[in-house]
Amino acid sequence: MVRHAIVLAAAFAAALAPASCFGESSKPLPAKATQELPAELLALLEQKKMPKYSPILVRLFKDEAELEVWKQDTAGRFQLLKTYPICRWSGDLGPKLYEGDRQAPEGFYTVTPELMNPNSNFYLSINLGYPNSFDRANRRNGSFLMIHGDCWSSGCYAMTDEQISEIYSLARDSFRGGRTSFQVQAYPFRLTPVNLARHRNNPNLPFWEMLKVGNDHFETTQLEPKVDVCNRRYVFDAQPSPSSPHPLVFNPIEKCPPFVVNPEIARRALEKRRADERAYAQLLEDNVPVAPIYSGFDGGMNKAFLARYPGRVTLAKVMPYASYLPQLPPIPWTDNDGSLTSKWFGTWSSRSSVCDTARAGFPSRQC
Repeated sequence: MVRHAIVLAAAFAAALAPASCFGESSKPLPAKATQELPAELLALLEQKKMPKYSPILVRLFKDEAELEVWKQDTAGRFQLLKTYPICRWSGDLGPKLYEGDRQAPEGFYTVTPELMNPNSNFYLSINLGYPNSFDRANRRNGSFLMIHGDCWSSGCYAMTDEQISEIYSLARDSFRGGRTSFQVQAYPFRLTPVNLARHRNNPNLPFWEMLKVGNDHFETTQLEPKVDVCNRRYVFDAQPSPSSPHPLVFNPIEKCPPFVVNPEIARRALEKRRADERAYAQLLEDNVPVAPIYSGFDGGMNKAFLARYPGRVTLAKVMPYASYLPQLPPIPWTDNDGSLTSKWFGTWSSRSSVCDTARAGFPSRQC
């Protein structure tokens, strides 16, 4: 038994070792990557009944400049542990399309131990794993897109060193608990009816509505949504029908196979979607003001840091992108009840969106 425990410990240590591109795994980890969580955070974990080594899930919101860490409690549900103000993110609202566009990614990403960089030039960093299978299927490219310290961003989500130390440690401890990955959900803003109504003219709206499906699955169940990609789209919590003798196989660029969603997840998500659609329709009737498509600034910063880091949010160094946005086909499992969601996916995604100017590329600073 002792020998078995030693073998397991060695295997787990190897899994936690950073990939060769982040430095030699044989080198001892720096103290900043191994330090214990602060006493206040440990007390908060105990208060919220969250085991120290239970899984985490991270959510990012550009417009609000906030990063949320959710952690699984003893009941097996994810609950919000802590919200961190984001010190700096770059680009504009909208997904990353190509290397050098300074866009911080949006979408669903999976972080594994090898994406944790204890030897970062930006104190500590967590690689988001961009591009994922959705990005590659839509011919999007880029590299070294991170959550890191130093409060300086060129396509990343930058925190303070103190913040990234806590976030890194929470992620590290979730791996120590036996979890092989954790999910990062990156959004342009909180996907509320008000925000979607304000951005109703943005060419990225069909993409954001697709992300909202996964967002709603999570918010209504407090369970990590299972993410797959087919037909160049995200699909969430897909499972084979009870009568199907074969497991589901998804190909990011091919037609989606027939699938169903767990009835309880589908019911809760549908209730939320319909309530949101009613609120959205009322906002349109009230003619809520439309937000500008292009801010003219290079990213943003939580107001908590404006006095501490004056002048770090400047005029954009690139022109408005989106001379071309990939056409998104309708999701195959959308209902036909005439809902606003069905109408958005069925009509807006059928035409390409064009802005006045193409975005120029600039070399990006590695994170």
